[in-house]
Amino acid sequence: MSANPSKTVFFTGGAGFIGLHVLPMLLAEGYHVRVFDNMFRGDRAAIARLEGTGQVELIDQDVRYGGAVHAAMKGCSKVIHAAAVSINKSQADPYESLDINLIGEHNVFAAAVDHGVDRLVFCSSASVYGDPTHLPMHEDDVLDPLTPYCISKRAGEDLLRYYERRAGLNWIALRFFNVYGPGQKTTAYYTSVINHFVNRLRSGEPPVIDGKGEQSMDFIHVHDIARAVVLALTAEQGNMAINIGTGIDTSIAELARILIEAAGADVEPIFNPRDVLVSRRAADITRAKDVLGFAPSIAVRDGMTDLIRSGG
Repeated sequence: MSANPSKTVFFTGGAGFIGLHVLPMLLAEGYHVRVFDNMFRGDRAAIARLEGTGQVELIDQDVRYGGAVHAAMKGCSKVIHAAAVSINKSQADPYESLDINLIGEHNVFAAAVDHGVDRLVFCSSASVYGDPTHLPMHEDDVLDPLTPYCISKRAGEDLLRYYERRAGLNWIALRFFNVYGPGQKTTAYYTSVINHFVNRLRSGEPPVIDGKGEQSMDFIHVHDIARAVVLALTAEQGNMAINIGTGIDTSIAELARILIEAAGADVEPIFNPRDVLVSRRAADITRAKDVLGFAPSIAVRDGMTDLIRSGG
């Protein structure tokens, strides 16, 4: 494939859930994309269709192999690093999580320095905050990551700052809040409660909620996540972390009501009375608006309704 280096993006994990929503947007902007993915969770058929455009190529390889990363990045001016082990798998197997996430991050960032890329976008996570002490959560709040996955995301941001100081690397770390949308695996950590509710509703059963359902998340549609990634590639300002969410916390009880209504089900949620730790999440998205010109375009009710009516 012959491509203009100034419009070529190196995209790790690009064959995954978020990547497959980002790729069409990149193609619409005229980019060529080199997807670097070990295809463990990647969608090979979807990538094959995109390769047919002549604007996408797949490097079937692992970010743990620095030589492979370095060779594949040659000729790329921009990098999106999304490859990672999921948050729940990181607790089951911390060794693999830290190996892929931390070693992979360093391989990608170091190669980006060597190749002189002009912008690296790192897919970070709101989980770097841990349990927030106040809402909304701001980028300058104290970070207290609680799992190997969360720790690796924070370490990734620290590595970016290191290479910024040492070699002038230009980067943006996007702290994704609770991503959901069509095509997501049912094992996804942040949407497990959605999948639980949806599966029960489809079998005619009511959702079961622990406690009073006061726990909340900032659910952000994958379409909006993808928009933020593309905007971050060309934002004038760089070298900072940016929250990507809606700024609205949706309680589990409210989520159940939205899904029941969307399914047209004649049920009421069942509340399982027990003590639960009430955790709430909502992003301060002021920086996303100021730096990226980003504002969420899909309301939670609309996105959830579409998810259940389309079959997910």
